[in-house]
Amino acid sequence: MNYRHAFHAGNFADVLKHVVLALVVRHLNLKPAPWSCLDTHAGVGVYDLGGEEAGRTGEWRNGVGRLRDKRLSEPAEALLAPWRAILAEMSEDQYPGSPEIVRRMARAGDRIRLCEKHPRDAAALARNMGRDRRVKCVEIDGWTALNAWLPPPERRGLVLVDPPFEEPGEHGRMAEAFLKAHATWPTGTYLLWRPIKDKAGCRALLEPLSRAGVPNLLNVELLVREPGDPKVLAGSGLVIANPPWTLRAELEAGLPEIARVLAQGAGARGFVQAISV
Repeated sequence: MNYRHAFHAGNFADVLKHVVLALVVRHLNLKPAPWSCLDTHAGVGVYDLGGEEAGRTGEWRNGVGRLRDKRLSEPAEALLAPWRAILAEMSEDQYPGSPEIVRRMARAGDRIRLCEKHPRDAAALARNMGRDRRVKCVEIDGWTALNAWLPPPERRGLVLVDPPFEEPGEHGRMAEAFLKAHATWPTGTYLLWRPIKDKAGCRALLEPLSRAGVPNLLNVELLVREPGDPKVLAGSGLVIANPPWTLRAELEAGLPEIARVLAQGAGARGFVQAISV
């Protein structure tokens, strides 16, 4: 496994993933019952935007760097608000990964399980999470954990699946793993992140889900350019199972403007659609 997210932290793909994640956690917090979170490919949790890795690529400048000090329309700001609140708690050279976002938003009785396969990143993740008793960090293949750790004791919660997409067939593997997990725990909220380079990869994930007839699925995409070149990241997408009931309207109202701010070429857009069954 060669992928290291520190080179890409805070980029436009992180923006979509983390904005939606923060909205989902905010929704979970509206009810008093505790929830659980399983993050299958957690990374290190907190990233140094002034460090060597982030500085080598500079990808964060076209993601969080474009949005940190820019104020948008009311619908777009409403979409960004929970994510912005986390950023405001941290220094400008730090960027919160998904574990840190969830940890900062979790309440006393909530529970977070973080999986990271890369040994060095797993150790860094444990250090960054500190002695927080709500959080358990495990050096394990997230695909294994997804099959073994569901359903959780809590009746409410979310699963974030965000693999590195280093190997061929990852879209199909994600579809298969999700369908198995959903059969075990059909009431959880699932966030399935994927890169968008060309249409073939999108079909490899979306078509099996559509054929399986899973209800209540949203496909969310944020493109910074027109996809087509399989070597160039054109955008990213999230498939959301059991989304909060307000989420689609919030995304439809604010995501197109965010896509325009993050645009890197023709064809930039943000949209939401139900996955038909």
